[in-house]
Amino acid sequence: MAMVIGGGIVLLGLFLLFGKLWGGTDADLALAAKLFVPVWLAMSLTNMWIGVTKAGYSVRDELPILFLVFALPAAAAAAAIWRMAR
Repeated sequence: MAMVIGGGIVLLGLFLLFGKLWGGTDADLALAAKLFVPVWLAMSLTNMWIGVTKAGYSVRDELPILFLVFALPAAAAAAAIWRMAR
């Protein structure tokens, strides 16, 4: 779980890097962070699906993990968006 969350933080960093390279303004960085959130949601849901179908966990077991895996990198993205909006 920690590796997936870490991967999300790294992916957010890549999104912000591309935002910096393509535009460089705070608005471009905020847009990159906003685009990260739905991509990360899809990846988090895919992680849950793999846990349910391949690892044999129930949806009930995987829901708290989905919440943590999605929420921590999404909160970092929200912080980046908030910081760029100031």
